[in-house]
Amino acid sequence: MKNIAFVTGVITVSFLIFTIAFCQFETSFKIMNILFIIGNFLIVLMVYRVLKSMTSTSKTFADWYEDQPKISEKN
Repeated sequence: MKNIAFVTGVITVSFLIFTIAFCQFETSFKIMNILFIIGNFLIVLMVYRVLKSMTSTSKTFADWYEDQPKISEKN
């Protein structure tokens, strides 16, 4: 799980740097375009790593959410 969290964190930080830092400076369009294309591949990599991870859980959809009680369907 640590490896997935690391990959997700690195990709998220790279997008934050891309959107915040580079948009504020006078960066050339060519560099911005290259970084944008690389970012799309990073998103695909992140989704692949999360979906292919070997984590399992005992929770099901019947367990609902842990932080919100299930509202009964009585009217």
